[in-house]
Amino acid sequence: MLMSSGVLGQTAGLSHVLDSQPADFIAQHYRSLAAKAFQEAVIPSNKEFWLKQKNVLKQRIIQETGVQRYPNLPLEIKETGMIVKTEYRIKNIRFQTRPGVYATANLYIPEGKGPFPGVLITHGHWPDGRRAVIFQEVAQVLAQSGYVALTIDAWGAGERCTIAGEQEYHGANLGASLFNIGQSLLGMQLTDNIRAVDLLCSLPGVDSTKIGATGSSGGGNQTMWLAALDERIKAAIPVVSVGTFQSYVMNSNCVCELLPHGLSFTEESAVLGLIAPRALKVFNANQDANPSFFPAEMLRTYANARKIYALMGAKEQLSYQRFDTGHGYWPVMQEAMLGWFDHQLKGIGDGSAKPRPSVLPLPAKDLATYPDNQREKEVASTADFCRQEGSKSLDINHFKIDKAYFDGKRESLKQIIGTREIRVIKRVDKLGDQDGWRRMVLRTMAGQTIPFLWYASRNKVTSYQLFIHSQGKDSLSSEAIEKAIQNKENVILLDLWGTGEQASPEAQQIDGRLPPFHTLARSALWLGRTVIGEWVADLEVMQKWLKQQGCEKLTISAYKETAVAALAFSIWNKTDRLILYDCPKSYHFDQRDSIDYYNMAIHLPGIIPWGDVALMKTLSTARMASYRERTMSGRVVE
Repeated sequence: MLMSSGVLGQTAGLSHVLDSQPADFIAQHYRSLAAKAFQEAVIPSNKEFWLKQKNVLKQRIIQETGVQRYPNLPLEIKETGMIVKTEYRIKNIRFQTRPGVYATANLYIPEGKGPFPGVLITHGHWPDGRRAVIFQEVAQVLAQSGYVALTIDAWGAGERCTIAGEQEYHGANLGASLFNIGQSLLGMQLTDNIRAVDLLCSLPGVDSTKIGATGSSGGGNQTMWLAALDERIKAAIPVVSVGTFQSYVMNSNCVCELLPHGLSFTEESAVLGLIAPRALKVFNANQDANPSFFPAEMLRTYANARKIYALMGAKEQLSYQRFDTGHGYWPVMQEAMLGWFDHQLKGIGDGSAKPRPSVLPLPAKDLATYPDNQREKEVASTADFCRQEGSKSLDINHFKIDKAYFDGKRESLKQIIGTREIRVIKRVDKLGDQDGWRRMVLRTMAGQTIPFLWYASRNKVTSYQLFIHSQGKDSLSSEAIEKAIQNKENVILLDLWGTGEQASPEAQQIDGRLPPFHTLARSALWLGRTVIGEWVADLEVMQKWLKQQGCEKLTISAYKETAVAALAFSIWNKTDRLILYDCPKSYHFDQRDSIDYYNMAIHLPGIIPWGDVALMKTLSTARMASYRERTMSGRVVE
């Protein structure tokens, strides 16, 4: 049973170590790392260098996102309904984006003789996905102006949610579950969008040499990545989505906008540079509320991307426009989009805004591929896909007893856990005693403050039991603590990175209603790190200090997400015993319900194909006891 802070006060005599809230070290540190990454991003000095780096960068993006290409896969387009208007018609369709997986979409086809330019429209985080009013408007404007427009539901959104007809947020723990099987929400979207371009190019009424792409917010992000990787996109307009990757750290963004390890090898200007010499126009809103998309951030990226366009002899092909609006795809933006696409894809006009034709959005149900919600099982949700792919990727080799294999797995796990700094002890301060507990603070050379409570055994034994919990030391079990004290062990109650008194108030505020560690987990992955890796680093520096106190036997009692960190720690560091409470038995996705039982710190990219929790336990040399092992949705495993 987990106790409240009040119970800790009764057991330990106090619930806090620090007398006042320290500065938000995590927010400051991560922003500093992101700023350093921006400054160190390589801007090519000559065209030859860039052309070499361009291919390397593309391959790294493909590797980190997990994007797939299926140029020879049948599209298997199926039409389930059609709406006929005076100047265009709309087809409600589904098509195959990867083997056995289908996406829901709408095709807007102008009347008249083609071939027409084609434009892919990608949506952001609006209810109804592709059928949201603003994306209908964009599609109608284009169709009435002589473009074939394709709108597609992003992975896990619109008609592709877990339960047909029920809206859900495709990010947070649900979207992050894709990391565990070695995929990413960004990569899933990119795979779909590349296939959407395949579809446009396959249509007899479309000129496959004149394909454009546009989208707003998360859809603008998709537009940028698609244009960067697919050279069939001749003109692209990402709307209210371009900023800097630096600004994504410690800000509120979706995991669909996350490139794992991104800031360890690139910045957004280089991704825009991948589009050169093809046409690119960036739209930003002066009144945008998200700091990641502020015009000031866009301009920093634009300045560096412009250097790449200049090397490619295409400075005139890159431009931007700011609008005195908020976040969205407003009519004034649609008019600017139409004039620019006419210039780039039709060769008419000078690119200036054109009055948009009148639009009349339709009820979302009219545009549904499955208006009765009886969708085909091949229209897979994130939950379906994670279950199916996770079971395929089980690495049976970890049952082999082979030293070389195990050594390799220990090393590859370090890549999964991510970069972790070696914490160097500056000093350890004792802030006073209360009811037998010493209030202690370990301070690192980097400025990190690690608070902990120490109940020193009167018998001066060399055995220590260290307690950790993802909700901080206030949530530890009083019964387990008292048992350790009765066994005459030294007892340490530690607040790990981002927990308890070591939490980031700024990150918690940004999280809002999203699962805990949403901001920190996302930010860590951008920097090539994981929360679990940060926890391992804290455990390593604590172990150094404990050894200085004469610790010879270390037991770690870890709860929920921190149990995985304790496991990883014990693989590389001598640990005598692990006591794991509510640890996931496996990272395999079991059900959508209760997906937030574990917080966002739990996710480790590629952990299932690596070998899962079972292999971690195999590699650990610690004696181990595990209580209430659970599925990823929190169900106790019998």
